[in-house]
Amino acid sequence: MPAGRPSDYDVSFCHVAHELAQGGATDREVAEALDVDERTLYRWKHKYPEFRQSLALAKEAADDRVEQSLYRRATGYSFDSIKILSYEGQVIVEPFVEHVPPDVGAIKMWLTNRRSDGWRDKVDTNVTGNITLQASHLDEKL
Repeated sequence: MPAGRPSDYDVSFCHVAHELAQGGATDREVAEALDVDERTLYRWKHKYPEFRQSLALAKEAADDRVEQSLYRRATGYSFDSIKILSYEGQVIVEPFVEHVPPDVGAIKMWLTNRRSDGWRDKVDTNVTGNITLQASHLDEKL
């Protein structure tokens, strides 16, 4: 008989963890929602492959949505919107297409990460030459 207290793990936690992670929750937030310590969550991920896979798939889907949003922000996009106006006591709902221009910060982030060879902030500097060191003997006084 194994020592220690039995695990509180339940297979239904896979669904709960998946939903939370898909919404962007961190491991700590998932652990809090399941009312367990974060270390317990890590043990469950190690011990129960279905739990680990459920979290991994949800996090990947969330990351994909963020990547798509960053791309759209970097390239600009349009969407249908409405303006609500008032004219002579009448409410007028006017549909229109709103344009969001490309964002320089999103462009820079995208290029820095996807085309780092030409866009990274770090600059490599090569220094060539010879260095000559001369030792100097100092009188030591005790």
